[in-house]
Amino acid sequence: MREPVGSDKTGVPVKTSIIIVSYNTRALTLDCIESVYRETTPGSFELLIVDNNSSDGSAEAIRAAYPEDRHPELTLFALKENLGFARANNMAAEHATGEYVLLLNPDTVVLDHALDTLVAFADAHPEYGVYGGSTVFADGSPNPTAGWMKPTPWSLFCVAVGLAKLFPRSKVFNPESLAGRDWSSPIPTDIVTGCLFLMRRTEWSKLGGFDPRFFMYGEDADLCLRAARAGLSPVLAPEARIVHYGGASEPKRADKMVRLFTAKVQLCRAHYAPLRAALCVRMLGLWCLTRIVMFAAVAPFRRNAAERKTQWVEIWRKRGAWAS
Repeated sequence: MREPVGSDKTGVPVKTSIIIVSYNTRALTLDCIESVYRETTPGSFELLIVDNNSSDGSAEAIRAAYPEDRHPELTLFALKENLGFARANNMAAEHATGEYVLLLNPDTVVLDHALDTLVAFADAHPEYGVYGGSTVFADGSPNPTAGWMKPTPWSLFCVAVGLAKLFPRSKVFNPESLAGRDWSSPIPTDIVTGCLFLMRRTEWSKLGGFDPRFFMYGEDADLCLRAARAGLSPVLAPEARIVHYGGASEPKRADKMVRLFTAKVQLCRAHYAPLRAALCVRMLGLWCLTRIVMFAAVAPFRRNAAERKTQWVEIWRKRGAWAS
């Protein structure tokens, strides 16, 4: 039976429904959950953990560390198949009861009451609607991947030919990145990354959550662009800081890039006119080809370059999967 709106399964009202979707990240997921409890006001949240059919004992480890009789605020969904990131979050959100839905990647660590800080920012600034924070590496150095500007043919060209790498803080040559922005105040953005993503549950429901056609990557960008069309403005609150390791559930680079390219093509075709979307796809092809040529040229002099070239050749050969 569905619990009353605004209450967890104990009947105690909660402010935030925190959703964590994991896949073969047992140790990282446990660290993430522990950081939520350590850094978030007790009684203010419920935890909805979705394990996407991991083979590393993640579900069993979570049950052992957080038994239901001691942690009624935590619900574990141990799935028998990998639904992907979008569908798994949507499923958990259907069980959410808080005022806010907060998505948190399992390869993150909450710092300095970040989730409380982000919810307080959202309460104080309802004029936005989609909220993120800031991400750092494990050593505390900035990792400006909490948000992005939307991809365009120009931004993808800049990545493809290396301009974005040469000028990482340039709004002209690296226009998707927020690295060159002032991180001392709120940052309006096009896309809030799904590693730390907050919306009011009513708005999430109105928009239908993530588009389930996105298996992994791109679902956050798609939702943000749909939210913007509905009058909601994505924003980052830099004082809400988390560590984000990144890519923990995707060990093979070629597979990761194929999924990433697939998502970028889906996104561009969903939101852009056909000609603009086609240009974006061409830029992804250029991205592949320039990497193949570059790594082939430096292979005699640079360690691992031959392996990287082989990976990009594999991505190019699989273009029928991501560009079709």
